[in-house]
Amino acid sequence: AVLGCALLLFPAVLGEDCPSPCSCWSPGEDWGTRVDCSSRGLAALPALPRRARGLRLHNNSLASIPAGALDGLAHLQELQLWDNPWHCDCRLLYLKLWLEDFSAPALARLRCASPAHLRMKSLAQLTGNDLGVCTRLLPTKCLQFFWRDLALIAGVLMTFILAAWALKLSKKLVCQLALRCWRLRRSIPKTR
Repeated sequence: AVLGCALLLFPAVLGEDCPSPCSCWSPGEDWGTRVDCSSRGLAALPALPRRARGLRLHNNSLASIPAGALDGLAHLQELQLWDNPWHCDCRLLYLKLWLEDFSAPALARLRCASPAHLRMKSLAQLTGNDLGVCTRLLPTKCLQFFWRDLALIAGVLMTFILAAWALKLSKKLVCQLALRCWRLRRSIPKTR
């Protein structure tokens, strides 16, 4: 009876919503999902439920988190990431910036494991110089958009130039026609 009441109060999240190495539970639909992936030896971030309110990823083998991986977690209130071997380079910049907006104390608790000159340095203390040259190449899709937009802008610019040239030419022609009409009227004798 107690187990039945506990299941009603804290219904389990369906297995399809929970990443396979993790355990998930929900204290009710309105309270979202709690995801516990701690101490699972994870080297990569698993697919996470969008309604996650709590996420425990501490004590794993995470060295970085892919850019955009945490952006869809709008309901997230608790995040535990400590005790992971964070490799502090440009790939970690996304996590650092995301945590600056989400939770400064969570950011301060994370420490670099590598490279050697940054070992044990807090992520909150990292600067652009620490992360090295962070050159960000545009993804292929963005480059395609760039060239498409450049072609469209060039087309619009050429259209404006041609329209301005046509307007100037038409004014010149109108002026020449008006001048010819005026000369023609002056050269015709008036009959009265």
